[in-house]
Amino acid sequence: MATAPVDEAPVLQVHTVTVRNPSSGRKTGSVDLDPELFGIEPNVAVLHQVVTAQLAARRRGTQSTKTRAEVRGGGGKPWRQKGTGRARHGSTRNPQWRGGGVALGPKPRSYRQRTPKKMIRLALRSALSDRARDEKIIVVDRWRFEAPRTKEAIAALSALKLDGRVLVVADRDQSEVWKSFRNLPHVHLISPGELNAYDVLVSDSVVFTLDTLPTSASAETEDETADDGPGESAEAPVEATVEEGVS
Repeated sequence: MATAPVDEAPVLQVHTVTVRNPSSGRKTGSVDLDPELFGIEPNVAVLHQVVTAQLAARRRGTQSTKTRAEVRGGGGKPWRQKGTGRARHGSTRNPQWRGGGVALGPKPRSYRQRTPKKMIRLALRSALSDRARDEKIIVVDRWRFEAPRTKEAIAALSALKLDGRVLVVADRDQSEVWKSFRNLPHVHLISPGELNAYDVLVSDSVVFTLDTLPTSASAETEDETADDGPGESAEAPVEATVEEGVS
């Protein structure tokens, strides 16, 4: 009796990355990347769809053309209906006239596409796995900027031997890091919560610290927090403020 084929579990690859000192570029240790995020087989179809939707959402959609009803003028009939030997027209603002309206022209619209959250997560995991497979994931122990200095940021990238477009993932409270890298045109800074598939794919190297290196546990926690929305604790301060204002 034939049995139905059993789906095999996906094969996850564990990538070990060297942890380096950003000031000297020397090795300070090693860390195993989470195979759930960095070791899957990239899904190209999902990557394409998610990136396309992300780029479409960036479009402002403010282009606009005037129809024949919106163009000024053309209220009178250019000539009588019959007897002139010419084609009949009722307005000089028809689309076939110079200075007339535009037929089927663009109007303001939204280009946003609804993308399921599972696809967005899978696309990010696929992008990170692709960069890990190409050894483009860089991990540093911590940034050592005592004050914002672009010169030190350039020296750190040189010590890490990073060329091309670099994506730096840093916490928002590390103002020295943000101010040091923000003047470099080939460096893009984002916070861990803003990590997305497009920024990962468009960058030649992705730089994490040990604190910002994502794991499957932290990703699940962020997803649950986003899905739950504000709870009772978020509404309590609002009610207290209202009561104080009334009193």
